[in-house]
Amino acid sequence: MQHIEEEAMQAAQDKHTHELFIEKNRSFILRCASKHTKKYITDSDDEWSVAMIAFSEAIKAYDVGKGAFLSFADLVISRRLRDYFRSEMRFSDEISINPSMFDGQNDDETEDIAMRKAVLEQTTCAEDYTMQYEIEAIGALLGEYGFSFGELTSCSPKASKTKKSCADAVNHLLQTPLLFSEMHRSKVLPIKALSLGSGVVLKILERHRKYIIATAEILHGDFPHLAEYLSFIKNGNE
Repeated sequence: MQHIEEEAMQAAQDKHTHELFIEKNRSFILRCASKHTKKYITDSDDEWSVAMIAFSEAIKAYDVGKGAFLSFADLVISRRLRDYFRSEMRFSDEISINPSMFDGQNDDETEDIAMRKAVLEQTTCAEDYTMQYEIEAIGALLGEYGFSFGELTSCSPKASKTKKSCADAVNHLLQTPLLFSEMHRSKVLPIKALSLGSGVVLKILERHRKYIIATAEILHGDFPHLAEYLSFIKNGNE
């Protein structure tokens, strides 16, 4: 176990150590907040408070099965900032909608249609915003493995048989916590052990390494929107 992971687990057991650990990682929290908001954040911003609370939450929820602590904390911060922005967007939507929509007193059919269209667009925008944050978060995580989210297009399996093999490999990773944890810690796909455990030949694992890593991380992590595109993995079918 790495030193930072040991510190995180100790911080979860003692309030004073918990506070010291947060202060020690103050710069990391600010960097995460700035990265996920795409603007410079200081400790006077609301986003700082959200990120700090998220970091504290990550300390309490962390265990070694979740991989590297800082990567886990970064995901929790991303999720909490995303929730914060979504709540801000909902509040903005609420105060911009004409109250007559809720009391049945709107006699202007044209205005009603326009408002309903606006609400639909706002909802779609919120969903796109959430997807954007998931893509940014998984992109940052995949960067630690040495490749980008955009590279998945060129390395994704095309043939049905190959997709089935990759699904088998991913499922074996997800069902073998120690193997997944080792991959997440070392940022290297354990190809030989994975081939032995899943029965997938080395050649496929090597050729589709990036796809398997990304898919396993998405399904293991907090990426509900991206995971919807990978539902076939659970049973190994298209």
